[in-house]
Amino acid sequence: MKTIKILTFGIATLLLATSTISCKQKVTETPKQTETHEYFNLRPELEKAYGYTHAVKIGNDIKISGAVSMDNKGNLIAAGNLEQQMKNCYADLEKILKHYGCTFDDVVVENVFTTNMAEFIIASGFRNSIYKKQFPTGTWLEVKGLALPGQLIEIDMEAHKTR
Repeated sequence: MKTIKILTFGIATLLLATSTISCKQKVTETPKQTETHEYFNLRPELEKAYGYTHAVKIGNDIKISGAVSMDNKGNLIAAGNLEQQMKNCYADLEKILKHYGCTFDDVVVENVFTTNMAEFIIASGFRNSIYKKQFPTGTWLEVKGLALPGQLIEIDMEAHKTR
């Protein structure tokens, strides 16, 4: 009986000692690699003046700010013509996608803001022609107004580069 108590006490002491030692050991974690942010300015001077970046790539994901129909000085192009403004927006978006080696097939989210949804629906045939494989997810919203007087549409996107 005395041998069993000593053996039990010895095992308990050993377990307690090893658990105490293991609690004091430092856990070493492998540091995560920091993903770099790759920024792109379509109109650098204008974007600096307004305090935004047109696009940023983090890992395989690309976030693109709203594209509007404007020139490099911030002047509205095609005032009152929603279809032409939409085409100008998609032309700018395509430039950004190409910068990152993407196409509209890589777009996973597209949000459209327009001051005239009925007119946008009529002009959406052009939009439908740029997506060759699959339409992205997204939201279409009719809004009271946009940043520039006469601006009828703004489109933002997210893309995922898999190649």
